[in-house]
Amino acid sequence: MAEAPIDYAAVYQALPGMVALLTPELIYADVNEAFVRGSGRSREDLLGRYLFDVFPDNPNDPEATGAHHLRASLLRVLSTGERDTMAVQRYDVESPEHSGVWEERYWSPVNTPVRGPDGRIGLIVHRVEEVTELLRVRGGAGDGRGRVLEAELYTRARELQDLNNRLRRAHAREREVALSLQEAMLPARRQLLGHHRAAVRYQPAVGALNVCGDWYDLVDLVGGNRIGVSVGDVVGHGLAAAGVMGQLRSALTAASRVADGPAQALNVVGRYAHVVDGAESATAVMTFVDFDRHTITYSSAGHPPPVLVHHDGRVEFLDRATDPPLDAQPDPAPRPEAVTGFSPGATLVLYTDGLVERRREDIDTGLHRLAEALHRHRAQDPERLADTVLLELLPSGGATDDTALVVVRL
Repeated sequence: MAEAPIDYAAVYQALPGMVALLTPELIYADVNEAFVRGSGRSREDLLGRYLFDVFPDNPNDPEATGAHHLRASLLRVLSTGERDTMAVQRYDVESPEHSGVWEERYWSPVNTPVRGPDGRIGLIVHRVEEVTELLRVRGGAGDGRGRVLEAELYTRARELQDLNNRLRRAHAREREVALSLQEAMLPARRQLLGHHRAAVRYQPAVGALNVCGDWYDLVDLVGGNRIGVSVGDVVGHGLAAAGVMGQLRSALTAASRVADGPAQALNVVGRYAHVVDGAESATAVMTFVDFDRHTITYSSAGHPPPVLVHHDGRVEFLDRATDPPLDAQPDPAPRPEAVTGFSPGATLVLYTDGLVERRREDIDTGLHRLAEALHRHRAQDPERLADTVLLELLPSGGATDDTALVVVRL
């Protein structure tokens, strides 16, 4: 016998805790019954209204910070795509019965993003635990013990908030250092492009530590009118990942100049990665483009496949030479290699997984999205095409993983 479907709308309304659904513009989209009771506002007072129009800071208290901290938390959720748990907040709420009378409340909010089918944040689940009652002891809120407990809890909440702020500032400083290090190690555009029509992009992730695992490179190859194009990704973030990235990129650049083909270059770098701390599971893809023979020879070490957009609009994923990541095997065997042809005017695109991967979404969905964008905009020059692809594929609030992108007009 088939089980009856669960009525999640009824479950939401029956939740014992206060829960509201906010749009990315911080407008109330829905509230459950507990939120109506706990906030002292009707559904009509809440739905369709801006959160901080309904619950502003107390204008009579210059030290009121509840709305400020809550707004910062919600914006962090939108920018990072991660849940944000707040310390206990003092939040003065205007009495619904008596205008201008503010009631001192203590709330503990948790804000969680909800992504839509396109990977973008469509809603924020705003859950509030009412902890004001914890400040009340048997003698009542006016009791001396109650006032002492209230002061202690509020002090602890402020201390936690200050600690969170110091940690964020420290993370921001590390992010600045990591970005500067990566900028110093990645080749400048003028060194890359030469006489070839190409564009390179590096899009850092939002969030303090999510930066510096990706690299890109274009190099002139010895013999004929040939270039090597590569991208790679180091597992991990921050300064350590930036250092590993620099070592592997330099090794692959050097190996590609003397190797017989991209597979041999990756094989050399794979052996080198085995002795580099932090290079575990690093991925890379290497392509040799021969403009005289109109061929692309490629090999991948666990990396998403390059895309070749032919002049007639056909999109081809270069996925016939894929092998495990660089340091996946203690004694690496020769890697596979494949060759495909192109006509002048085609476009070669290499990228890292931050462009196509989304949480709770199959990677094939992201690859299909990339193929469609490249097909639609294939007539654009490389610089404009690179910007268009990033704009269409990355979340509006920023991605939680860094992204490298190389576009070469063949």
